[in-house]
Amino acid sequence: MAAIGSLIFCTDCGNLLPVSKGSEKNILHCECCGAENRDRPSRTVVTKSKPSDFPSLLRQKLDIVQTVVRHELNTERIDSNTECPKCGKRGIRYSEVQQRSADEGSTILYNCDCGERWSVNN
Repeated sequence: MAAIGSLIFCTDCGNLLPVSKGSEKNILHCECCGAENRDRPSRTVVTKSKPSDFPSLLRQKLDIVQTVVRHELNTERIDSNTECPKCGKRGIRYSEVQQRSADEGSTILYNCDCGERWSVNN
């Protein structure tokens, strides 16, 4: 008798044997070739797989996405045309962020060296 998971096969012909009824002798008779096969206790089969075992287009796209830590990302630029409303200095540092929904414009955050901060929604 050969067992694969909870399925039991005849060792002579390979036919699938009927489930044991729990008799004292635990002998299974093959209906195909008539061989007697001794029933053994069923075994628990555990399988393990890795995500790479099942390739998919979505998983490939997700692998491309990179995690960005906000404090390590420097997106500030200098706008030489903008003037600080507090001190009048030109050449203000700014960064552009998407704070609203994706179909709306981005928000420009301005930071002057004098400490003045303001934002403009585009």
